[in-house]
Amino acid sequence: MYRRILKRWIDIAVSSLSLPLLSPFFLFVAGLIKLESKGPVLFRQTRCGQGASTFTLLKFRSMRVDQNAERKGFEPGSNRRITVVGGFLRKTKFDELPQLFNVLKGDMSLVGPRPEVPRYMNCYPERWRKVRSIRPGITDPASVIFRNEEELLAKAENPAAEYENNILPQKLDLYEQYVDNITFVGDMRIIFSTIFAVFIKSAAVKNIAKNS
Repeated sequence: MYRRILKRWIDIAVSSLSLPLLSPFFLFVAGLIKLESKGPVLFRQTRCGQGASTFTLLKFRSMRVDQNAERKGFEPGSNRRITVVGGFLRKTKFDELPQLFNVLKGDMSLVGPRPEVPRYMNCYPERWRKVRSIRPGITDPASVIFRNEEELLAKAENPAAEYENNILPQKLDLYEQYVDNITFVGDMRIIFSTIFAVFIKSAAVKNIAKNS
């Protein structure tokens, strides 16, 4: 009942209530992004959705616009273009908030396996088939466990290979476990774990800044 019906109803209720409440914050962030660098407020990227579908995922733009770099697509561990505002948005995960529009539209759920770029669908296709049996989400257990993924990839000698051969298989383990055990209580735990993880990371960043 929850998996088939209630989960989607909760997605619609939460996203439709949250978006009007967050609109002043969205406008504030949009202003900061435009003040710091030229380009659109939102970053749009094709991601793989439920089944064989694809959709346009929305994020607040956190990088300086570089058409040559963007033609290459997703570059694991690449952070050379991240702006000051973008760095804050990434650390707090506020850059993900526009995905509430994706949730309301039906492309995504509040909780579910993170949507991947098409490039990585050719890796472990059988495993992806199971994971893509449900809507992708804004957060999931892998998002909590790999909250420092960017730092891990930045340290790797070959970030793309590190992601494909080491991090992605571990994420798929967590995605498959989630697909097999979807419950309301489980989703609430993931949401609160995500909030807690973001709070801890943000606090750590502030402490480092004070001591530097």
